[in-house]
Order: sequence, then structure tokens, then C-alpha cells
Amino acid sequence: MTRLILLLSIALLTWSCQTSAQTEYRLSPAAFEEKLQDKTVQILDVRTAGEFKSGYIDQAMQANWLDKKEFEERTRHLDKSRPVMIYCASGVRSAEAAELLRSNGYKVYELTGGLNKWKRDGKKVTGDKSTSQMSTSEYQQLINQPGLVLVDFGASWCPPCRKMEPVLAQLQTELEGKFSLQKIDGGINTDVMKYMKVEGLPHFFVYKDGKQLWQKQGLVSLDELKQVLQ
Repeated sequence: MTRLILLLSIALLTWSCQTSAQTEYRLSPAAFEEKLQDKTVQILDVRTAGEFKSGYIDQAMQANWLDKKEFEERTRHLDKSRPVMIYCASGVRSAEAAELLRSNGYKVYELTGGLNKWKRDGKKVTGDKSTSQMSTSEYQQLINQPGLVLVDFGASWCPPCRKMEPVLAQLQTELEGKFSLQKIDGGINTDVMKYMKVEGLPHFFVYKDGKQLWQKQGLVSLDELKQVLQ
């Protein structure tokens, strides 16, 4: 009898600890917003690109949980030493994604109720629905300028694109005046992406006097970019 009571006590304690841990990492909109004040956190939106464009939490990166290839490719660039703040529309997809990320060694906080609850509670959402797309003729005009042009198809919500930002900044410093950097937002300019057959971000093109010299998708080293542009 004593042994049975002991086993039941251990089981109850284990369940209580698990429940407490789950509650700790599932935050209300108010608690989630407070946690965002920590500038070391990484914010991850696991909705589709279409949902993301309709509005998102400021500084969020996007990786579609329903597209496992995209999700794996983008989240592998997250920093395991920094907390991940994750959300979706209602909390279902983000809970599944959070479980996977935790199993891979990430510390993850979930937004309970998702962005729907966040907005109902009056929290701020970023996103400009009125932004117009660049036309293909405007793109042609952009690349047909004299000299070297580096085109960067990227997005602020794309983890590998963010990794390229300091590389591009250093490139501009070292090769100042030798090329023109043109950034194309892949989250907005989907028509130009289709026209250029860009299927993933980031994607880079180099032109000289309007003629394409080089292109590459994914992360590119500073040395490789310098070699192409010199």
C-alpha cells in the first residue's frame, strides 16, 4: 500500500512538473509582448507567406509550417543560444512547430491563441497591404543601368536573408562606388520573382551594363561576391 502511494505521488509530481513547464512556455498576448522586450529573442511566424503579408508581429521571420522543406531550410538558420518566440493564426501550427524545435535543442515560447488573439487584445500588427508590386518593365529598367548591379531578392522575415545583411554591408564598404546594390522584397514582388524564376530567398543576380553575369540562391560568402564584382 505504501509503495502504491509512493508511485502515485511520483506520477502526480511528474505530471505537475510537465504541466508547469508547458504553461511556462505558452504565453498570453500580454506576457508574449513583454517577452519581446528582450532584444535577444528571435520571432518566428509559421503561417503561409500569404497570411504573413496580411499582417505580422514586427521583426518576425516567416517559415511555413505546412511546407516542411521551407520550414526546415529557414529554421536551420536560427540561433540555438537565443530564445524563439513562435506564433501562427490560432496556436495549433505553432504548437506543433514548437514541439519540433524543442526536440532539436531550441528554447521556444508560444503565443497562446495565435495572432487572432493577439489582435483581439489590441496588440500591434505590422504590414502594408497597399504596397504595390514592381513590374517586369521596372525591373528591366533597374538592371539596365550602366556598370555593375547586384540584385538581392530577399525579405526581412527570411532568416538566411538576415544572415546576409552584414555581408552586404561589408561588401558595400569594401567596394564603395564600384557597384549598385538593388534590393527586391521577395515577399511583395512575387510577379518579378516568377519572371526571374526565383524560387527561394535569398537569390542574387549580378549584371554589367544590363547583361547578366552571375546568379546564385542561398547564402554567399563575402569573398565570392567580391570576386564576381571585381
